[in-house]
Amino acid sequence: MNIHIREANQSDLSILLTFEQELIAVERPMDPSLVKDRKINYYDIGAFIKSKDAEVFVAVLDNEIVGSGYGLIKQQDPKHKQKIHGHVGFIFVQDTHRGKGISKLILNRIFDWFKTKNIVEVRLQVYDKNPSAIKAYEKVGFEKNLIEMLHYLK
Repeated sequence: MNIHIREANQSDLSILLTFEQELIAVERPMDPSLVKDRKINYYDIGAFIKSKDAEVFVAVLDNEIVGSGYGLIKQQDPKHKQKIHGHVGFIFVQDTHRGKGISKLILNRIFDWFKTKNIVEVRLQVYDKNPSAIKAYEKVGFEKNLIEMLHYLK
């Protein structure tokens, strides 16, 4: 299996937008606060591709894009030691290619990009009801840090 991780470009946008909708379809049942009856977007992937503070990566297998992820440099709240941190998002691998270590390759490429920007702290958000994603993130060194809780008043 020859997986190549490369920077995304505008010509990849169509498949990336498809991946985003597939990701949202998986996560919608995990989050009752998401709108159910219309198309939504999590990210402005096109803007991330153009931004100097973000980098979108794709995993390519046999000339087919099979996965994605981005790194984004964000300002940190003044209470934290670091003034900026890296944020990871949009880690997605097509169903037929899961379990092959592709997300790890994407994450490691994002980490390498962060290092070139002198980023030492990386954060992400993951649904508590997504244990396979949590496990994948823990395999590359992430630790649980803060739990966001949700309650609906009746």
